[in-house]
Amino acid sequence: MPAGHKFVIADDHPLFRGALKQAIAGLADVSSVLEAGDFESVKAIVAANEDIDIVLLDLSMPGASGLSGLISLRGIHATVPVVIVSAHDDPETIRRALELGASGFISKSASMDDIRNAIEAVLSGEISAPGDIDLGVERDPEISDLIKRLQSLTPQQTRVLGMLAEGLLNKQIAYELGVSEATIKAHVSAILQKLGVDSRTQAVILLSKIGGEPRPAA
Repeated sequence: MPAGHKFVIADDHPLFRGALKQAIAGLADVSSVLEAGDFESVKAIVAANEDIDIVLLDLSMPGASGLSGLISLRGIHATVPVVIVSAHDDPETIRRALELGASGFISKSASMDDIRNAIEAVLSGEISAPGDIDLGVERDPEISDLIKRLQSLTPQQTRVLGMLAEGLLNKQIAYELGVSEATIKAHVSAILQKLGVDSRTQAVILLSKIGGEPRPAA
């Protein structure tokens, strides 16, 4: 068992991945740092490495739309702490990320010290959010209801929902997860029931409401 923590940095900007690596380098007990520049790569890394200690996840990267990326990762590896690192650091985004299972939130404008402090807090089991922002409460009753419904999904249901959002068919999901198509059908039925919708299309539209984040112009 290697001593030290195993990190995943998921961001599509190499410069920012470099900055996060630099921040991590200042921490004690770092055994390895894995990098991903798109969401497919992050999912593959998280699925293949049971021993990850923390994931630093950018909210807007190719293949993921806002908070739906967080939901998908929580489905793949329910226990690994995911810290959102984003330029979208408004109270609403931070609060929703934490309610959907993120262990922390780091603004891209944070200093190196703040980034390290946030990572250390999460590694020691705490939840970390920018201290100078009042997160308030959810004012949109529809989103509030949706978050409660998403929180009621099991990790496997969450993972299946993430795959539905990617447009995969039941048989493709069954193949990916190594289970029968009947099992996936049962999961989909349970997901629709918990989300209060009649079809997978409606489930995906609902999920996109929580994921909808303005993508900055390149």
